This record gives sequence, C-alpha cells and structure tokens, in this order.
Amino acid sequence: MRLKLQAVIFDMDGVLIESESLWRKAMIQGFEEFDIHLSEDDCRKTMGLRIGEVIEIWLQYFGKAQSLVTTIEQRILNLLIILIENQGEFIPGIPELLGFCREKKLKIGLATSSSNQLMHAILKKLNIETQFDATLSAEHMAFGKPHPEVFIACAQQLGIQPQDCLVIEDSFNGIVAAKAAQMKVIAVPDEAHIHHKGFAAADYQAKNMLEVLELFKQLIP
Repeated sequence: MRLKLQAVIFDMDGVLIESESLWRKAMIQGFEEFDIHLSEDDCRKTMGLRIGEVIEIWLQYFGKAQSLVTTIEQRILNLLIILIENQGEFIPGIPELLGFCREKKLKIGLATSSSNQLMHAILKKLNIETQFDATLSAEHMAFGKPHPEVFIACAQQLGIQPQDCLVIEDSFNGIVAAKAAQMKVIAVPDEAHIHHKGFAAADYQAKNMLEVLELFKQLIP
C-alpha cells in the first residue's frame, strides 16, 4: 500500500534523541531533592505528558504543595539539559529518515510535549535546527498530548492538511493525540512498552527507526 503524504511530523524524546533514560535520571534526582522518591517504573507511567502535568500528578500523589511545580520543573529541566549536552545522541536511523523526507520533498515537522527550552537545546545538540519546516512545543498550549492540539498546530504551520500528515511516535499518549488529529501514525515503542495493547491503535508499528526507514521506502512513492 502506498501513501499520498505531504508531511512527516516527528515526536522528539525517544524518537529523535536517546533521551527517555536521561529524563528518568533527571526526574528521579530532581524529585529526590524535594523528598519525593520515584522509581524508573514510576517515571514510565507518565511518558508523553508535559513535565508540568507530571509534576502536578506526583505532588498530588505524595500530598505536596502544588506551588512547587515551577521550581521542580526548572530543576528537572536544568538537570536534563546537562545530561543531554553530555550524553545525548541521535536515535539510530534518524539522520537517514530526515534525508529520505527531504529527498521525497516532504515537509518535516516536530511536535513535542517537552518545553521550548528543551526542544531548542536538543535541536542544537543534534545540530538539526535547520532540518525542520515547523517546530512546536505544547508547553504553552491549552492542552498537551493526548490532546491533538500540538499536531494540528504543527500541520497548520506546515500548511498541510492533517489527513496528509504521518506522525512518528513512541508513546501511547502521542499516538492517541495523532489519531485524534486524523493523522497516520507509526508507533515505535521502547522496550518497556512494547507489549502495551494501546499501540495497536497506530496504523503501523516498528521496532526501531531503521525499520521505519524501510517502511517509508515501501509506503512513500
């Protein structure tokens, strides 16, 4: 089956960059400084949500004041950006995928739940600031994923109808958001979520970005 696409929209964390493990390290350390003790599995439960929403969830769970949200968020982001600058790497296959999209003259978007600060730090680290036709963070939007707002806004910036966009996502919340935006979705779950039944909602599934590249070659004329 061939797809008539005009744009590909990438999620960021866990799609462009090996950052999910770094997120967990930063969250565990950042929360620990405020006497909130999380495990790696705890961190995985909120994958795909905006960091402010994640902090609100755990503050409520541990009976802490919601007034701490901004302080904890900035601390976690500072820790994460240091980790990314020192350890951040492309997900294998991403440079080739971006090149394929350019070769096929597809518009390329980035739609993330992460903050603008982190988005720009990652694009700079990977040296791909000029690779995208639109880059959007849901940080200041009314809703984050699983709401489709960030994907719809990205399509608008690209000047492409949502139905003509394909999204690459690694989180269930991201898949729900993309499908709600009426976009096609390729799911590339990490090992911890690979058996999550919700990923069946995606149009296609792949084990890694190299498989996505092979799928692109089959789907995109």
